[in-house]
Amino acid sequence: MLQVEALGKRYGSLAALRDVSFAAYEAEIVGLLGPNGAGKTTMIRLLTTMLTPTSGRFSVAGVPGTRPAEIRRRVGVLPESAGYPAGRTGAEHLQLHTRLYGSSRRRAAEVADTLLAEVGLTEVAGTLVSTYSRGMRQRLGIARALVNDPVVVFLDEPTLGLDPAGHRRLLALLRDIAERRRATVVLSTHALADVEEICERVVILDVGRVVAAGRVAEVVETVTNPGGARVAVPAEAVTAAVALLGGLDGVTVADAAEGSGVIELTSTAAGADAALRALVGSGVPILRWEVGRARLSDAFRAVTSGTSAIGGDPA
Repeated sequence: MLQVEALGKRYGSLAALRDVSFAAYEAEIVGLLGPNGAGKTTMIRLLTTMLTPTSGRFSVAGVPGTRPAEIRRRVGVLPESAGYPAGRTGAEHLQLHTRLYGSSRRRAAEVADTLLAEVGLTEVAGTLVSTYSRGMRQRLGIARALVNDPVVVFLDEPTLGLDPAGHRRLLALLRDIAERRRATVVLSTHALADVEEICERVVILDVGRVVAAGRVAEVVETVTNPGGARVAVPAEAVTAAVALLGGLDGVTVADAAEGSGVIELTSTAAGADAALRALVGSGVPILRWEVGRARLSDAFRAVTSGTSAIGGDPA
């Protein structure tokens, strides 16, 4: 649904994006991550045809980026600083945007009613937007991004500033868009936990370049340092356990205390699983097993320049 090949954007001598390539597929939620100034917002502006690339190319559902009018009919966008008309109701706001895509008044009213129900705003459809909470406005903004039934939806920091309940509700809404509408969702965010929870793929930018891309679990496994595991066995079984574990791929015995029977391992996630299976299969009694899995935050720190991942994205 989304194909990006060697995409670049320059402003004079400043390269905001350089040779960016990745793909996204139908009904996937893709996390777009990066420190402040990494190029996330520039990326969204390019892929929604608000900006023209300096180099490279992209396509949306097979439509090349050189045909911006067709692209705009196939995408929906919720920018980070979306504006909402204080003097209109939620229903009026959606009807206006639906009509901008050529729908009749009757059809626009039907679309608005359907979308307000989908995002849980039916009860306030006739209420002025100025009275909406931040979470309600964000849901209205997502509804606005869906008025043209897009195949790809771009969301820039949609959960920023939401309370926990609003946060959970919005994440559930994003899942529904992908699963029920079969739309591809590109989620630009600094909330790494959200990406781990709902995204199939992730693209991590740093200083305008892709530094990691792929399925979330694969990126974490590939770019992070090996994780750790700790196993406790009877003191008399330590020597046998160390000999067994030392022969496994992806496993290093970092420390072994015969007195306590505790063995510290440095391993990949797959190595830790293999270590546990080997111990069980050998008959060594396991008194305790603890494993520390690498997280997306570990991968993020490993591949980026370390700039704070809090706040907006000036690029």
